[in-house]
Amino acid sequence: MTDPIASAYRLLEASMVHYQGQPVGTIASLDAHAPAENYADCFIRDFVPSGLVFLLDGRGEIVRNFLSIVLRLRDQQEEMEGHRLLPKVMPASFRVLVHEDGREELHADFGDRAIGRVAPVDSMMWWIILLRAYCRVTGDTGFVRSTECQRGIRLILNICLQDRFEVFPTLLVPDGSFMIDRRMGVYGHPLEIQALFFGALQAGLAMLDPADAESQAVIRQSRKRLDQLTDYVRHYYWLDLARLNHIHRARTEMFGHDIENALNIYPESIPDWVTDWLPEDAGYLVGNLGPGRMDFRFFSFGNLLAVLFGLADARQSRLIMEVFQQRWDDLAGMMPVKICYPAMEGEEWRLLTGSDPKNIPWSYHNGGNWPTLIWALVAAALNTGHGYLAERAREVALHRLAHDGWPEYYDGRNGRLIGRRANYNQTWSATALILADKFIKDPSGLDMLRLGGAEEAP
Repeated sequence: MTDPIASAYRLLEASMVHYQGQPVGTIASLDAHAPAENYADCFIRDFVPSGLVFLLDGRGEIVRNFLSIVLRLRDQQEEMEGHRLLPKVMPASFRVLVHEDGREELHADFGDRAIGRVAPVDSMMWWIILLRAYCRVTGDTGFVRSTECQRGIRLILNICLQDRFEVFPTLLVPDGSFMIDRRMGVYGHPLEIQALFFGALQAGLAMLDPADAESQAVIRQSRKRLDQLTDYVRHYYWLDLARLNHIHRARTEMFGHDIENALNIYPESIPDWVTDWLPEDAGYLVGNLGPGRMDFRFFSFGNLLAVLFGLADARQSRLIMEVFQQRWDDLAGMMPVKICYPAMEGEEWRLLTGSDPKNIPWSYHNGGNWPTLIWALVAAALNTGHGYLAERAREVALHRLAHDGWPEYYDGRNGRLIGRRANYNQTWSATALILADKFIKDPSGLDMLRLGGAEEAP
């Protein structure tokens, strides 16, 4: 029988992208029949598990090349006529174009080629988090303190910290701006973005040079926002049985500062499923929150990142992992991990997805199971003393992923079916398994995901 980890490594090596003779990333999928052209791109978010594997394997130069290339590509973003110049976001992906004369050219996608034409918000956050991991593993403080990196960190944080017409410390984004890159009713303040925002603030504070006059104002603003964001998410996003009872009995249409229902969440908005599904001795962070709106769906990646980065406190982290333990069949099933639970169906699906044929119930982003999330589940489980959950997730993936040809995602309530439109040979499905295996065999590798703590000056 073929060793699944060895098979995953072969896929990883075959996916490598080179520019001017140097490896600079990995393409999303090696499936020759992938329906979308951009699966041949190197996506910033997709590369993260590849980059973490390279770091643990002592191949940090690949990660440094990637970080440098993406930083350069920011300047390719076109300005929209009539808009004043604003700091640019990171691209969603890039590719290397080779001309007939052998000349190589980098081409970035800032969302102009994406479904729905939405600029990625998460790319810049993943970039700064990966930069922090690179520095922790390699000790290359000279690179992170370079003029280019320091400027890049400041620009990213300035984009996130700029003034908006809001009173919330969370970050407002549209549908389609992160891993769930199609219309799924996740506009507003989705949990995954808040967890990444928290991680980016931590990483930025750890890496910015406090002696640099240009960085001092950013550092002050970031510290204040980090405290506000932490308190807000831990309080308002948290849902356990006590909180559910509180919402169920809450008064509405109240005015003033010290009211019990500050966001005016209506008890009638509590969906029927959550009352029976929420375990007695567990809890989680809800998927989205805004005025008069609480999205009760369980979004796995946002909760797992909240555990990993420390956005959830120690008690909340333990209770989040209890949800995975007690609702394993719903959230992991036959291929960890379900991206969100439950799926939208019927009229709700039609209205919130626009009748999206790819996001039909229990498929793709609408309740599909994504192997790439295994690394985050394993890391969060190990961080909270749930090692048996980490082992269980790895064993399920070892049994199926290589045999099934490394699919992008799985369908069905328990993830039993290979995704109807899933690509095969999906790079991050393979690298997530490698990463999970490494974390289980040597949990010290989790140290690279500890984002806080200032760097020593070179």
